[in-house]
Amino acid sequence: MQDAIKAAIAEIEEKGLGERKVNFRLRDAGFSRQRYWGEPFPIVYKNDVPTPLSANDLPLTLPEVVSYKPTGTGESPIAAVREWVEQAEGNRETDTMPGYAGSSWYWLRYMDPANKDSFVGKDNESYWQNVDLYIGGSEHAVGHLLYSRLWQKVLYDLGHVSKDEPFQKMVNQGMIQGASKLLNRIVDKDNDKITYVSSTLKSQHTITDRVHVDVAIVNAADEIDIEAFKQSRNDDSDVEFILDDGKLICDTEIEKMSKRWLNVVTPDSMVERYGADTFRMYEMFLGPITDSKPWNTHGIDGVYKFLRKLWNLFYNKQDEFDVSDAEPSKDELKALHTCIQKVENDIEKLAFNTCVSHFMICVNELQSLKCNKRSVLEPLTVLLSPFAPHIAEELWEMLGKQSSVTTANYPVFDAGVLVESEFEYPVMINGKMRTKLKLPANINQDEVKERALADETVQKWTEGKQLRKMVFVPKRIINLVVG
Repeated sequence: MQDAIKAAIAEIEEKGLGERKVNFRLRDAGFSRQRYWGEPFPIVYKNDVPTPLSANDLPLTLPEVVSYKPTGTGESPIAAVREWVEQAEGNRETDTMPGYAGSSWYWLRYMDPANKDSFVGKDNESYWQNVDLYIGGSEHAVGHLLYSRLWQKVLYDLGHVSKDEPFQKMVNQGMIQGASKLLNRIVDKDNDKITYVSSTLKSQHTITDRVHVDVAIVNAADEIDIEAFKQSRNDDSDVEFILDDGKLICDTEIEKMSKRWLNVVTPDSMVERYGADTFRMYEMFLGPITDSKPWNTHGIDGVYKFLRKLWNLFYNKQDEFDVSDAEPSKDELKALHTCIQKVENDIEKLAFNTCVSHFMICVNELQSLKCNKRSVLEPLTVLLSPFAPHIAEELWEMLGKQSSVTTANYPVFDAGVLVESEFEYPVMINGKMRTKLKLPANINQDEVKERALADETVQKWTEGKQLRKMVFVPKRIINLVVG
């Protein structure tokens, strides 16, 4: 590939069509910003010469302002606060530092927030060192990591920190994308007329373009509320609709969630309808944390139903709180501890989407077992609390607890519960499965043979025949060859 590029450039230069050139892109070369928020530069202009403030005059803080709006002169909003700008020795710098001036090393201050002599003391920094795990957004992945490493390495070279890398591990979570709704349009400029065509009929017409429609006026079947759409238009041109059986259907396309594309789903509306726990768990359930995932409101109902099932484990059919102190069965304990094991492992991998799946499987199993045992539901509530804190706190109080669920001990996985004491073997006779036998997990081959030949179904299929061979694979299969 590189040889081909070189040959192509040489040919272009030889024919006089162009010339070889190297372009360099400098990222964020300007460090100053003309806005209010951000750290002010500790600079005073003495006779137009920028002079740093002495250490005794630090820290320099922003003044209170009436308006954060641009001045219209290209200056920062704090330029209008003349009593702050004009000092005896000269005027202060009115630009502020960019966001990454502070956001790229702020965690160091967390190590020693009360220190008035330094941003972090050596003893505290040596104890905490760099960040174990940093989770940020994918839209800042390159920039934030770039500047974080720059600041850390400068501070390391100056002897202020003990590690030359800011993070031991950094994970950038993917963005939540939007499902944009697009309506097919025919524009007749000569007659100042616009026709909107249902997506199901667009192949029958010459479509000019597509326009974005507010997702709030589109239902689950991609049908647009025509009256709401008419009210949302800011175009005075004549408009017609080509409908399919009275319906105006739109197309769907996955894009960045943005006001520009009218595909923003506000958390407030989702929380009001489904509750904060449903919204929180559904975001986790959408997919792996590092992937960008399209938001689909129609899928949130599954998580909502799961939380209803969880709630119903604590209540009987008369909607009365009904939790038993009886001993749980082996199957109930198995469902709980399988969930504890898998959730614990997947939290370590930040696989929150599969954690939600494990909760769903566990609750379904407990529901089918009609489990309402305290010794199962209490640890399950604690296990769920980081994922659905509101419902967990409510159930914890219903269980008679005086303190918050956040103070409870995390459930301990018991591997012994998952050890099977029995195994159900498929029994094959001459290659065809004829029955199943539930046998002790530690049974030996002689006992298997004895129990298998004593079974009524096996006797039916082996009557009058001689056992020629038996293949026994522990916890897999029993195969009898007769003839």
